[in-house]
Amino acid sequence: MRALVLTDLQNDFLPGGALAVPDGDSVIPVANRLQPLFPLVVATQDWHPPNHGSFAANHPGKKVFEQIDLNGLPQTLWPVHCVQGTPGAELTAGLDRARIAKIFHKGSDAEIDSYSVFFDNGHRRATGLGDWLKAKGVAELFVCGLATDYCVKFSTLDAVRLGFKTYLIEDACRGINLKPDDVKKAIAETLRAGVVVVQSTEIGGRI
Repeated sequence: MRALVLTDLQNDFLPGGALAVPDGDSVIPVANRLQPLFPLVVATQDWHPPNHGSFAANHPGKKVFEQIDLNGLPQTLWPVHCVQGTPGAELTAGLDRARIAKIFHKGSDAEIDSYSVFFDNGHRRATGLGDWLKAKGVAELFVCGLATDYCVKFSTLDAVRLGFKTYLIEDACRGINLKPDDVKKAIAETLRAGVVVVQSTEIGGRI
């Protein structure tokens, strides 16, 4: 079976949000069009406590986008975003939720960030999504959402490692591009790992 993973389509990642991904809102109608093509749809949410270690505000003297060591792992410092229970953490109102079977949270441990929808950044704990998908008989994953160069990239890399045939729907994703070509490099990295990069218009013939 095939499943669609809607990655972090939350208010804080959309224009006007605390960590807005440029042009991020353009993926919402694409995600909505894709959902009826899949027998199973899941969504993910960044779900941070207020004291999360990835927030620059929790490191006096540090600035947003600086790099630090967080419990033995390199960490980019972000603006405060997707705090549990806040409007910014909610899935955007424009997203069709009728077909979403389950929502998985990530990044809820204050001591470690979690870009991938499957594991934290140190692969120390799983979110449960991988086991849940396998229990449903899913063999192929199509991933879209925000952001291409962070959560989407790391999610697809982990999906391949977990044994899923993995597709990244390029036009249903947008990136942050903190450095020039970050998105381009992320796509190249996923291709090297065995991810298949497709456009949303190709999906109908693959389902």
